Amino acid sequence: MRRRGGRPPQGQPVVERAFALLRSFDSGRRAQTLGELARRSGIPRSSALRLARTLVGVGALERLDDGRFVVGLRLLETASLAPRGHGLRAVAMPFMEDLFHVTRQHVLLAVREQAEALLVERLSALDAGPVRYRVGGRLPLASTGVGLVLLAFAPPAVQDRAVAAHRPGEGDDRLHAPSDLRRALAEVRRGDYAHGHQSHPGPMSTVAAPVRDGRAVVAALSVVAPSSGFPDAGYGPAVRATARAISRRLAEEAGRAGPPAEGRLP
Repeated sequence: MRRRGGRPPQGQPVVERAFALLRSFDSGRRAQTLGELARRSGIPRSSALRLARTLVGVGALERLDDGRFVVGLRLLETASLAPRGHGLRAVAMPFMEDLFHVTRQHVLLAVREQAEALLVERLSALDAGPVRYRVGGRLPLASTGVGLVLLAFAPPAVQDRAVAAHRPGEGDDRLHAPSDLRRALAEVRRGDYAHGHQSHPGPMSTVAAPVRDGRAVVAALSVVAPSSGFPDAGYGPAVRATARAISRRLAEEAGRAGPPAEGRLP
């Protein structure tokens, strides 16, 4: 018998197990059977069923006619309130649209989430080259333009772990060793932008720049395009100018919001 207020029999808090179920969904698993939920989350089938039913009841999951589970709209509703997601996107979108109309390529906006980059928004032309990342998807820090920018301005401990874990052949074609990554991060900080190339799955190039809220780097903006004829002379200044424009607007928004009310956490 479980003690009131104690942990479930498996020793893992219910909230953590619920999020384990939700994390089992990805771009390749948008709908899952109960068995798939249990297997991918590592939760026993009976517990997974109870949790899934609870999540369906609150709208976090929905159940299809064939019995499979999908992510519910309530999560989208809640996620839209995240200031580092929807709030940032709302400020950046008009500027991203201008950059998209100029480049007609992929325009990406990402934030750092621990040791990865999280894609907040992506605008893509129909005839732009293929990219692997979706909105809401996670990108490696050491092998993408936005990731290099976010990593370059991350705390030293985060940088050290990424450098130590870097392996040859991962990500940017120029970064063969941990020392190459360390040098690239220093170049990003000096130039305030990143420029990278990848040959797999296809030859693509990118230029990325930091977005600031007046104090710190809160996001990274990039253009990704086929390497063939990649006009960095045109894309680079456009990306940096757009990132600065977004930064100015974020600072203005923060100034209008004013200091936190007395007695409230900032």
